[in-house]
Amino acid sequence: MDHSLAQPCLTMAGLRQQPPSSAAAQNSFTAKLLLLLTLLPLSLALFAFLLQWRGGGIDDPISRWSPDESHKFPGMDSSPLSTVAHSSDCTTLFGHSSTASFPYFKDWKFNFHADLKPKICVTTSTSAGLEQILPWMFYHKVIGVSTFFLFVEGKAASPRVSKVLESIAGVKVIYRTKELEDQQARSRIWNETWLSSFFYKPCNYELFVKQSLNMEMAIVMARDAGMDWILHLDTDELIHPAGAREYSLRQLLLDVPKNVDTVVFPNYESSIERDDIKEPFTEVSMFKKNYDHLTKDTYFGMYKESTRGNPNYFLTYGNGKSAARIQDHLRPNGAHRWHNYMKTPKYISMLSYEFIKQTSYAYVPVLHTIYSALPIFEIKLEEAAVLHYTYSKFSDLTSRRNRCGCKPTKDDVKRCFMLDFDRSAFIIASTATEEEMLNWYREHVVWTDRALNLKLLRKGILTRIYAPMTIIQGLRESGIFGSIIASAQGSLSKDNFLASIESSNSSRASAFRLLDSRNIGRDRVSQSAARKALDIDISSDESAIPPLSPPLIDEDAEIEA
Repeated sequence: MDHSLAQPCLTMAGLRQQPPSSAAAQNSFTAKLLLLLTLLPLSLALFAFLLQWRGGGIDDPISRWSPDESHKFPGMDSSPLSTVAHSSDCTTLFGHSSTASFPYFKDWKFNFHADLKPKICVTTSTSAGLEQILPWMFYHKVIGVSTFFLFVEGKAASPRVSKVLESIAGVKVIYRTKELEDQQARSRIWNETWLSSFFYKPCNYELFVKQSLNMEMAIVMARDAGMDWILHLDTDELIHPAGAREYSLRQLLLDVPKNVDTVVFPNYESSIERDDIKEPFTEVSMFKKNYDHLTKDTYFGMYKESTRGNPNYFLTYGNGKSAARIQDHLRPNGAHRWHNYMKTPKYISMLSYEFIKQTSYAYVPVLHTIYSALPIFEIKLEEAAVLHYTYSKFSDLTSRRNRCGCKPTKDDVKRCFMLDFDRSAFIIASTATEEEMLNWYREHVVWTDRALNLKLLRKGILTRIYAPMTIIQGLRESGIFGSIIASAQGSLSKDNFLASIESSNSSRASAFRLLDSRNIGRDRVSQSAARKALDIDISSDESAIPPLSPPLIDEDAEIEA
């Protein structure tokens, strides 16, 4: 054998058997990394198991109260209500459960302290019963409203209901009496022209005038009570304070810039999925979003599918509701807006306001300072909304029919109702049989097509909102509503309670007579002279803003052309 040839072979074989040191280091690092990635999830899983097994020392808010106390609402321990028997028919309207579905705390109080800012009040004109008013009121208490001015008539003004409302802290009940009518007939806005086009007309026009007159009085009461903000809401509307750092109307308004006088909450409309809804606040979670919260392409691109053959995108109004700072010269501008006698309205969206403010700050700090000081009368919120539970119960058809004496003809309903769907609903409720009414209701109001619902949910036309449902269900299960009713009735002896009812009936004989805007001031020969004597330029006053429908697709096409 040639040893000279064998030696190089051995050398090459040795090189193959001993890899370079760098490759060995790389392989070692990869192995360690894989081991670490394997052990890390196992360690975390073991740690989580130990926390769950031992409790981990985590302070869960729900665990702060024991199961035995879960049915008691804050403040009930020291109250005599726990010993009062719920014998009233009213208390059966509100269920009571020992299971709490809303994580409230023991120290949660509804009597807000004077140092909480801003102070918010809500005014409403209502004839509803306790089954609707109490959930509506306490929901708004939860999100930060401290004071309510309730202008009541009909069922809401009955002694059994009004006694309960008067017993609640922060609630002022105003009855429609002859004295109130006389006082409102002498009010400033009754003697101005901006509201006069709604005078002397029935049904919705009459309600619109009453709401405006009541709002004018509520401004005075809010100022006397030291309020910072005022809202006008109906008892079928809930504020949804989305976009705030917490689910709080107080936090939302606290973040509004100081130079903004009013904020607009675009309205979302309830989209019911059944025809047997009894309690809309706790049974409805699907809503149709407002035009202001959609892109133009989405709104008009899905318009026909969204209307489902109805006259408009929404069944009723689409111009939202607003909140206003309490300040001098404030007045209502119809039920949906506020106005100031001494300020020229300037309107801007919240998103535009923030963009301009941040831009001016980034480039010219002096401009930011100047811009922040300029008065912006009104901004429109980009996420928060008012949830309108309209026609959410089948009985809403007949209830609207029963409180309006118009003829069910196409011409006469125009005299009574401002919106097309209300007119159609009144005619159907007045002329159709019960079965025909139900079929019409299912076709025009109930969203039974699941495929269409899913499509519109994906497109963003429809949305699911659960927070109000959860809060109100939690309040209901806590037993607070039944306790309030029992407290109001238990505070009087049986004889005194019956005596108070008789006294109320006699002293308020005129309170239950609905205020007819067609009669206010009709016998006052000085009305025209009073208008002329006003020390303001009424010729430039625009008409009050009524409930308005969202934009029509044809209107947009004309604008594009």
